[in-house]
Amino acid sequence: MHWLLSHPVAGASWEGFVIQQLRSVLPPRARTHFYRSAGGAKVDLVIVMPGGERWAVEIKRGLTPKPGRGFREACEDLRPSRRFMVYSGRERFPVNAGVEAIGVAELLREVAGDRQ
Repeated sequence: MHWLLSHPVAGASWEGFVIQQLRSVLPPRARTHFYRSAGGAKVDLVIVMPGGERWAVEIKRGLTPKPGRGFREACEDLRPSRRFMVYSGRERFPVNAGVEAIGVAELLREVAGDRQ
């Protein structure tokens, strides 16, 4: 199993899976997009809720999520009201000021709100 998780496409596959799952529980009229600036700032998934609230979601396959410079700079550009580092663990904890590490299942519940 170790060989599978260390394969070069494992991270991209995990990212696609998480995005697909999140999109499946979004409230009606919510929108999603990817963000990358010319300077290299990026966010894997930006969720714009129906009322206009913006969430930034960075997706990491590992168990020690840390926001990189690109994510921090993108959040300065986007000014999202919520910032998440989705990772393959289950605990929810602050990573740094304004950024929470969160497991996929808990973020799905958060995005779905009362609809689940």
